[in-house]
Amino acid sequence: MYDTNFLANHLRAPSLGRDNSTFIRLHETDNTISFQDFFQNAERIASVLINSGIQPGDRVAVQVEKSVSALELYMGTVLAGSIFLPLNPAYTPAEIEYFLRDARPALFVCDPSKLEMLTIVAETCGVTQVWTLTGENTGSLVEARNYESPGFRGIKRGPDDLAAILYTSGTTGRSKGAMLTHRCLHSNAEALVDTWRFGTNDVLIHALPIFHTHGLFVATNVSLLSGSSMIFMHKFDTDGICQRMTEASVLMGVPTFFNRLLQNQELEQASKNMRLFISGSAPLLAQTHVLWRERTGHAILERYGMTETNMNTSNPYDGERRAGTVGFPLPGVEVIVTNQENGQILPSGEIGVIEVRGPNVFKGYWNMPEKTAEELREDGFFITGDLGQIDADGYVHIVGRNKDLIISGGYNIYPKEIEVFLDGLDGVLESAVIGIPHPDFGEGVVAVIVPQSGAKLIQEDIMLKLKDQIARFKHPKRIVLIDELPRNTMGKVQKKILRERFARLF
Repeated sequence: MYDTNFLANHLRAPSLGRDNSTFIRLHETDNTISFQDFFQNAERIASVLINSGIQPGDRVAVQVEKSVSALELYMGTVLAGSIFLPLNPAYTPAEIEYFLRDARPALFVCDPSKLEMLTIVAETCGVTQVWTLTGENTGSLVEARNYESPGFRGIKRGPDDLAAILYTSGTTGRSKGAMLTHRCLHSNAEALVDTWRFGTNDVLIHALPIFHTHGLFVATNVSLLSGSSMIFMHKFDTDGICQRMTEASVLMGVPTFFNRLLQNQELEQASKNMRLFISGSAPLLAQTHVLWRERTGHAILERYGMTETNMNTSNPYDGERRAGTVGFPLPGVEVIVTNQENGQILPSGEIGVIEVRGPNVFKGYWNMPEKTAEELREDGFFITGDLGQIDADGYVHIVGRNKDLIISGGYNIYPKEIEVFLDGLDGVLESAVIGIPHPDFGEGVVAVIVPQSGAKLIQEDIMLKLKDQIARFKHPKRIVLIDELPRNTMGKVQKKILRERFARLF
């Protein structure tokens, strides 16, 4: 149907002939959207974009709440030959300005409640078209969509053309736009459908956000490519998930999901109908694995992925799902562990830097050729920056991170961005932001601050100043005041010592 548009064609093909079958059931209302409804609305949105002057390769930036229309916008952007650029709804206008200035999108879609403020931001960045979309599937974009007819055939796009740009921060604090091709997204969804045994009878509980890889590409693309359906939840809700498990078969989540579901008394009975529980975006505690198996009889399947590569590895569907590991490389994906100093491949069991090669790997960083060359080798291997090892049985273990990335509740948080802000506050001499074990979020953000001589800092005042500058999920859960930061002989702050010192803070 969309034979000239590589990704859209592959995602549409499995549901052809089943047009009236349910693709999405809304948890809150029980309303259903068929495959035909979904793709026809995507076609209408593609027409809106083209009529707005969008050209192939243009970026469409989106900062909206989770909704079915937002998913249709993703597919409509692909059909229009443009590049989808989702942004976290929690980002402040100050943060949005950076993304718009860097990506230079031709069009920006935001929530109507933020229209006035973000229109000003967009104009300063040279973005002249701003449309609106709400979490209730209303807004100027939906109004324009409803005036269009379905039947848009899809702009010609090949496997190597860009389908999306997802921003991932670096420890310098400057976000990097990972360029993902049609092939990246299709090949990865294909590998996951095969590895996780997805079929037309599966029903996925979709409780993840849709502004990053996990909820947008893993959950949505796998559902489309397998021709299966999903129960669409606007936000995570333990009672709602337990209620829906009786009519579903798969749940994808982050460790926080599983930790909170373990507190629900209905879990044992509700999970009897389920086929598979998948966890990712952050390490899952071994204790959670054990408790989940005891309560439900299921072994959680943990996998490993990142913005630049989509999914890399997965514990097996059949066979041992080992707690503390992320399983084996996916079909078509190569994973090696190398010496950090010389790049030589290390033998089994030795710890080094994880590198990944395959059709799932991104094309490079937007407008950052030097950074691309630094992290993407000429032979196609991407240097992930994660430290790990491959054991004698071939299971991949993630043992740490080469950089000081914090993963809290499934979100990537980069300390430098928070430190730069804290260091600029009156009364702050310097700061160090670390992640330490947290029973609910995996890691909790802790800001360690050295006050200036004579300064009296109050935690509540600092948190208030953070409010409008940095997204809430990045906010420290604790602020600790100390006399000085530990340093090595070269003057570098030793965050390992801080992590050890405050390891039992939560």
